[in-house]
Amino acid sequence: LVSSQLIENIFVFGSPLHDGAVIVRGDRIAAAASFLPPTQDPVTVELGSRHRAALGITQVSDAVAIVISEETGTVSLASGGRLIRGLDAKTLREKLLEALGAQTNNQTGSRRPGK
Repeated sequence: LVSSQLIENIFVFGSPLHDGAVIVRGDRIAAAASFLPPTQDPVTVELGSRHRAALGITQVSDAVAIVISEETGTVSLASGGRLIRGLDAKTLREKLLEALGAQTNNQTGSRRPGK
């Protein structure tokens, strides 16, 4: 099962799985050290490969991506090809539940997660 401890261990600097994305499907990790297709859209030069990949995967799939800047530690959320930057833990949780709830409602007509 996915846990914060497992995610932290995957991203320990120097571990074989550190570089690349973790793909979570349901409550399990489906893949780690995955490289995602970057966006083909023009973006600001401030965005590195992680942010470009997060935008790219959310443009071509129903994925929601959480990005942590390696340089600044800033947390961002990508969904539907849009990036929200500079999130604190509370806002990240709210935006993540909102994004996942919108997907759930669009796909099954069911209620938002956590409600």
